[in-house]
Amino acid sequence: MTSSKKIIKVNIDLLLVQRGMTLTELSEKVGITIANLSTLKRGKGRAIRFTTLLALCEALDCQPGDLLACVDGESRVE
Repeated sequence: MTSSKKIIKVNIDLLLVQRGMTLTELSEKVGITIANLSTLKRGKGRAIRFTTLLALCEALDCQPGDLLACVDGESRVE
């Protein structure tokens, strides 16, 4: 039995489209640089603070489970 490597996928793009919001607007609401948001969005981030997660959830009017998903590594889109 083989096990596939799991990754955490950050669904910022999907939520931005659903909310009609730009990355710049999200950056301003949350107080995070566009560069850091882009890093998270591309799946390159290695960690996220709970305060940042909370701020993102508040700005996007969502729950952490809407923002983060545990998926097979093969399903990651670069």
